[in-house]
Amino acid sequence: MTPTDDEVFAAVLAAAKTMYAKGLVEGTSGNVSGRLADGDVVMTPSSLPYDPMGLDDLVVVDLDGEKVSGERNATTEKSLHLACYRAYPEVRGVIHSHPKHASMFALVRQPIPAAVEEFVVFVGGEVRVCEYRTTGTDELAEVVAAGLADRSATLMANHGMVTVGKDVDDALHAALVVEHNAHIVWGARALGEIAPIPDRVNADFANVYDFVRHNLWSG
Repeated sequence: MTPTDDEVFAAVLAAAKTMYAKGLVEGTSGNVSGRLADGDVVMTPSSLPYDPMGLDDLVVVDLDGEKVSGERNATTEKSLHLACYRAYPEVRGVIHSHPKHASMFALVRQPIPAAVEEFVVFVGGEVRVCEYRTTGTDELAEVVAAGLADRSATLMANHGMVTVGKDVDDALHAALVVEHNAHIVWGARALGEIAPIPDRVNADFANVYDFVRHNLWSG
């Protein structure tokens, strides 16, 4: 059931506050958005702390990036969000975060391996690293969107992570799952070599993800 616009506004604000509370971002970094019924996008504003942020601080833009409503300026990463919505009609929530362990992988430009079964079901497979592009540019938006064609998450080289979902809550869940598994992989490597999941199992679970995304997400 497609949420109402009021519900999308509330979900964006709640996800932003949860993202901050869970340590997926620090300060005013990161941003959250959700697709509205008419195709416009509501997103968090630029350079505003999360604690005092309220519904009136959120900004609505169209898919070309033009402001539709709101007193503040939209996040400086708005092009990144909009590229995801333009590319994938099934996506209704986008989150850009800087989680500690996932960002470690982004800094060394290594993918987060799909070493835990649930990871593949929820995210689609290993989380790859996009080529480096400068923050806030259309070029970054393009490589990020391309990296999300068959995944719910992608890493930005020397930067952080972007996750998408069937709604804002789903995108937040993907971010938390990736960070949880990045932490596990980081710790497991200190103990020894990680034993991979069999290729056939990975492929089967990736098919589950693909089916869910293209059949059960609202397009």
